[in-house]
Amino acid sequence: MLNIRLSLLEIFLLETVVWLALWLLNDYLATLLTLILTAIVFAVLLIALIAEWIERSKVPRLYFGVMGVSVLAPVVAAILYAIIFGGQLNFLESRL
Repeated sequence: MLNIRLSLLEIFLLETVVWLALWLLNDYLATLLTLILTAIVFAVLLIALIAEWIERSKVPRLYFGVMGVSVLAPVVAAILYAIIFGGQLNFLESRL
């Protein structure tokens, strides 16, 4: 059995590459998923941090790091996409 452990930087880079690929394939879907999933993961992270602050648990610190990276990666990918394409979103353009 393989025991592969990735660092937070590697997880961040992998997530960012996947998000950038989604942005390049379909910017409308990427916009929706970035807004929705980032909000959900941020809310779960915030609730987990509050629960951890109230009473310590056996949840490893890596969990909180991965959740934080999962909030940052889609935002960074969206910013990179906006920089590369000058803020132009294809689904906002008129198709007359």
